[in-house]
Amino acid sequence: MLFQYQDYRMNSHSLLLQLVIILVSARTLSEIASYIRIPAVIGEMAAGIIIGPSILGWIQLSDPIQFMAQMGIILLLFEVGIETDLGQLTSAGKNALSVALVGVILPFILGFWISYYYFSFSLIVSSFIASTLTATSIGITLRVFRDLKRENTAEAHVIIGAAVLDDIIGIILLAFLFDYATSGEVSWWNSGKLMLFIVIFFITAPIAAKFVSTVIRKWDQKSELPGLLPTTIVSFMLLFSWISHSLGAPELLGSFAAGLAVSRQFFLPLGTFLHRTPEFSERIEKQIRPIIHLFTPIFFVSVGLSLNFHNSYFFSTYIWKLAGLLLLVAILGKLLSGIFIKKISLIEKLIIGTSMVPRGEVGLIFANVGLTSGIFKDDLYAAMILVITITTIFTPISLSWLYRLKSHA
Repeated sequence: MLFQYQDYRMNSHSLLLQLVIILVSARTLSEIASYIRIPAVIGEMAAGIIIGPSILGWIQLSDPIQFMAQMGIILLLFEVGIETDLGQLTSAGKNALSVALVGVILPFILGFWISYYYFSFSLIVSSFIASTLTATSIGITLRVFRDLKRENTAEAHVIIGAAVLDDIIGIILLAFLFDYATSGEVSWWNSGKLMLFIVIFFITAPIAAKFVSTVIRKWDQKSELPGLLPTTIVSFMLLFSWISHSLGAPELLGSFAAGLAVSRQFFLPLGTFLHRTPEFSERIEKQIRPIIHLFTPIFFVSVGLSLNFHNSYFFSTYIWKLAGLLLLVAILGKLLSGIFIKKISLIEKLIIGTSMVPRGEVGLIFANVGLTSGIFKDDLYAAMILVITITTIFTPISLSWLYRLKSHA
C-alpha cells in the first residue's frame, strides 16, 4: 500500500509539470499563430506536436490528459450552446440536414470503395474505415470560427446543426458495425433502441435542462456564498453529458443541450417561471468562460500529442499511399457537402464543406474502437491517425484563407 501511495505521488507530481508545459506552450504558440494571422488553434495543435513524442518527447498522451482534453471539448460545446440562437439554428434545419447527409454518405461510399476494391480489405474492415471517414469534429471547427470571429454567421448555424446530426448518424452507424464485428450479425433491436434513445434525448434534453437551469437561477438568487454558479453549472453540464453518453449518444450532445437551456435565446412558453433571463445567461458566460479557456487548449494540444512521427509505420510507403488516398476521399467527401445549398455563393459552399472536414476527437473514437476490437491492425490504425490529424490541421488553414478570399470578393 505504501508503494502504491508513493507511486501515486510520483505520478501526480509528474502530471503537475506536464500541465505547466501543456498550458504554457499552448498559450505561447497560439499567441504566435494569432500574431502571424492564422487561427490560434493551429498553434495549440503545433504545441502538442512539439512537446509530444514526435519532436521533444516531453509528454505522452496519458489517461489523465485525455480526460482533461475531453473536459475541454465538453466545455467548448457548452459555450457554443449558450451562444447559439435556437431560432436561427432551427431555420437552418433543412440545409443542415442536407449537409449532414451528403457529408456522411459521400465519404462512406468513397472510403468503402477505395478500401474494399483498391486495397482489398475485408467487408467489415472497409466498412469501419468508411465509417471513420464520416466523422466530423464540431469542436475544432467552432473554435476556428471563434478565432476568426465568425461564430454568429449563417453558415456557422448550418454547420452546428449538420455536425450534431453527423455525430448522431455516426454513432448509430458505429453501433451497427460494432454489433456485426463482435457477434457476426446486426442486432436490429439494439440499434433501433439506441436510435430511439438518441431521438428522445435530443427532443427532451433542452426542455429538462431548462427546468434545471431555472432551479439553479432561483438558488443563486438566495445564496450568499460566492462561487455557486461555476459549481452548479459545471455539475449540470456534466450530468447532461453523462445522461447523453448513458443513452448511447455523444457526450457533446448533452453539454450542447445544457448550453442551449441557459442561453439568452432559449425560451419555453410555460409561464413566468421559465421566462428568459438574459442577465443570468450573461453571468453564467462570464463566470464559466475562464474555466473553458483553461481546459479547451488541453484538447487541441492532445491532438498533436496523439502523433508520433518516430513510429516505424510513418516511414512505410504503403502507409502513406493508403493514408494519401483516404485523405483525398476524406477531404473531397466533406468538401462537397454544401453543394446542394441554394442561394449562397460558391465560396460559402466551400466554407461549409471545409468546416465539416476535421475528424478530430470523433474520428479518434472511431479509430480506437476499430483498434481495440481487433478490426484495425497497427499499420492501418497508423494510416487512419494520419488522415484524422491532417484533416484536423487542414481545416483552420483553409477556412482562414477562404474567409480572406470572401472578404476581397
